[in-house]
Amino acid sequence: MSNPLFALSRRSLIATAALSFAALISGCATVSAPVTVTATIAKTPSLSTLSGLIASAGLNDALNAAGPFTVFAPSNEAFKAVPAKTMEDLAAHPDKLKDVLTYHVVAGKSMAADVKNSKVTSLNGAHLELSKAGDFVTVESAAVTTADIVASNGVVHIVDTVLIPPAKK
Repeated sequence: MSNPLFALSRRSLIATAALSFAALISGCATVSAPVTVTATIAKTPSLSTLSGLIASAGLNDALNAAGPFTVFAPSNEAFKAVPAKTMEDLAAHPDKLKDVLTYHVVAGKSMAADVKNSKVTSLNGAHLELSKAGDFVTVESAAVTTADIVASNGVVHIVDTVLIPPAKK
């Protein structure tokens, strides 16, 4: 004859283990929903400089809009390569900063695999030359170092160079 107390404890242990396992599995299976390009940039450590500049230029609302947008996002290292005098000038002239930042944004969602050798128009109205060789994508003189960071309203590609738009006529 089996001990009823032992059977009850064993059933409790099995039920507890099953519930714990189910909670663990559902916790691991949770996938966070994509966020806007602005929030995606803000949560990417290598884009902290760009995130601050987007806020300084007053572009958060624009880049949180429905889009879609493709952002060629210069990394912190790319900003370090910009001469200090240029960065000071951009900080002193918000319109110039906005012009430079919107030069890195294109309307539409272009994944790296979809890029064709072509010219596209940036949000500041200037043209950008896109090129692709195999999996290697460039925009003007900047190489895409990390591609296809998906956001709810577009996609972010990290680039190794800050692009300066041509002077407006």
